[in-house]
Amino acid sequence: MLVKERMSLPVITIHPEMPIMEALNLMKKEKIRRLPVVNQRGHLVGIVSDKDLLHASPSNATSLSVWEISYLVSKIDVEQVMTQNVITITEDTPLEDAARIMVDNKIGGLPVVEDDIVVGIITETDLFKIFLELLGAREPGVRLSCLVPNIAGELAQLTKAIFEAGGNILTLGIFLGESSENREITLKVDGITQQSLVSVVEPFIEKILDIRESSLS
Repeated sequence: MLVKERMSLPVITIHPEMPIMEALNLMKKEKIRRLPVVNQRGHLVGIVSDKDLLHASPSNATSLSVWEISYLVSKIDVEQVMTQNVITITEDTPLEDAARIMVDNKIGGLPVVEDDIVVGIITETDLFKIFLELLGAREPGVRLSCLVPNIAGELAQLTKAIFEAGGNILTLGIFLGESSENREITLKVDGITQQSLVSVVEPFIEKILDIRESSLS
């Protein structure tokens, strides 16, 4: 899956001259936490987050009154607090690469650009939604987590056995196991009881980590 399939659009952008309080009010109104900053030609020149705006304050303000501080804060514009060296990605970036870039750089969102023009944005919220979809969080069924030997063909045998027992695999995720010799898989199945699923998978797994009926309630 590529970024262009799940990025948020249209993107709300602002100009560098916007006062920070206006930018903060815009974020609150639109229920977003970051805004790409573009120049008059629409080219990306920075990005600002709600934390950038909330932490902005005039220097040497401790001796000033609350009214003086409020006045000075009102004179601060986005250009003074925005991040200028923006990490960006393109529409054809794989989603896992976007997630890795966010984690490695400790950032919560990435502008998606084409020829320096912002065409979308992908955020940690978008990735959380994909995670919910990947693990079938909104679908009822029997949820099973287990350790499977890291051997070629083992997973194919497991899924075939579930199919032959009448089970329909709704979702399946593969994660690192307890060692390099196994993998943890989490799957959700319908069309089969919990007890039957245990009997079906036991010959192909090392151990069951968790099994439960999962509903939307």
